[in-house]
Amino acid sequence: MNSSKAFRAKAFAKINLTLDVTGILKNGYHSIASVMQTVSLYDEISVEKNSFGDIWVYSDGGDFADSMPLDEDNTCEKAAVQFLRYIKATEGVDIHVKKNIPSQAGLGGGSSDAATVLRLLNRLYDAKLSYDELRKLAAKVGADVPFLVTGGCALCEGMGEIITPIDNGLGGYVLLVKPDFGISTPEAYRLFDEKKLPYGSSSEAVLKSGRFHGLLSNDLEKAVAISEIDEIKDKLLRLGASDSLMTGSGSCVYGLFEDRAAVEDALASLGGFLCEPVSSEEVTRHD
Repeated sequence: MNSSKAFRAKAFAKINLTLDVTGILKNGYHSIASVMQTVSLYDEISVEKNSFGDIWVYSDGGDFADSMPLDEDNTCEKAAVQFLRYIKATEGVDIHVKKNIPSQAGLGGGSSDAATVLRLLNRLYDAKLSYDELRKLAAKVGADVPFLVTGGCALCEGMGEIITPIDNGLGGYVLLVKPDFGISTPEAYRLFDEKKLPYGSSSEAVLKSGRFHGLLSNDLEKAVAISEIDEIKDKLLRLGASDSLMTGSGSCVYGLFEDRAAVEDALASLGGFLCEPVSSEEVTRHD
């Protein structure tokens, strides 16, 4: 039995309030500008040292445990490899994940798990790495991981690694509604290129105006152009949402609500996850 102390934290989901594809980088990946916001749907992560010298990732239940890869493609393992290599640690770690965030939804579940593992390992090893150092490690794991190290509300540019915090984040309530299909991120970008869609500028408009209402836009939603996505958006708006959008590369759609009764009625009608925005202070509260 492992008797080392375990450290635990919540890995919060994110939504994209804007997602502009802005170009193609020299490495062949797309550059983006995206205003992201963490929300209160979360996976549960714990880490502890083991004596085997290996990294073990376990799925400890949750509604979406079966969707999490447990091989080298797991983002938690990738994050742990980067961290342990960076601090030159020789011990292994056990990583336990309870999956509550659906996959292929655009909610950043795997990315948030990885970011949370980095923060937890920083505590476990008392390494005292700064958030900037953790973000550099996070950028080697995935595009959304640097933002999710601290979460909150921020403009993310480049491949997601250039982060500018936004003080006045989202308020109110967020209803997440995921259809019974997923969308792969590479496929969404492939469709964007195939359709030769114009590069977006909604992030710039949000920053200039200081507001979100009426300015939400997602270039990848335009690229995938799925009727079920449009139908969910229309239902959310009819049920009182002020705005509705597909998040990330999909397939989850969210509605923004100011009124608690309205969002609860929408939840009863459509199902999904009722959330609130989460600040960076809440994400990093126990660091």
